[in-house]
Amino acid sequence: MHSSAQEELYLAASKVPWVPQGDGIYFKPLRINRKAGSWINLLKVQRAGRVNRHRHLGPVEAYVLAGSWRYLERDWVAKAGDFVFEADDDIHTLEVVGDAEMITLFSIHGPFEYLDDQDNVIGAETADSKLDRYVRHCEQFGIELAPIIF
Repeated sequence: MHSSAQEELYLAASKVPWVPQGDGIYFKPLRINRKAGSWINLLKVQRAGRVNRHRHLGPVEAYVLAGSWRYLERDWVAKAGDFVFEADDDIHTLEVVGDAEMITLFSIHGPFEYLDDQDNVIGAETADSKLDRYVRHCEQFGIELAPIIF
């Protein structure tokens, strides 16, 4: 008999809304663990653009589903089907390459900080801030909350 403190989850992800995060940038939360400070979400960028320079305080895994992107600070381009691992304390600026919509699954293990060009913290993203933005969006549009919080 298999015993687990965590229940399994089936999520009809198509019923979870895309939540605006910026101009042409959306996230779709799939799981949020407030206690551990981690979350899994899809990130969608509708056109060529950038996600502000930031530093992860925990590791991140990413799997590209559509489109392509790169970090300005690296010499590779992640395309559909590619996997990326980011170590904690990594600083980078995500840029969508080309005109195609980009969708990537991210598993984020801890908060990250938005940085200016002098590495000053100008904002932060946490499991709680992601959850708060999702809840506010659902309340605003009368959408039932999905069972994503654990």
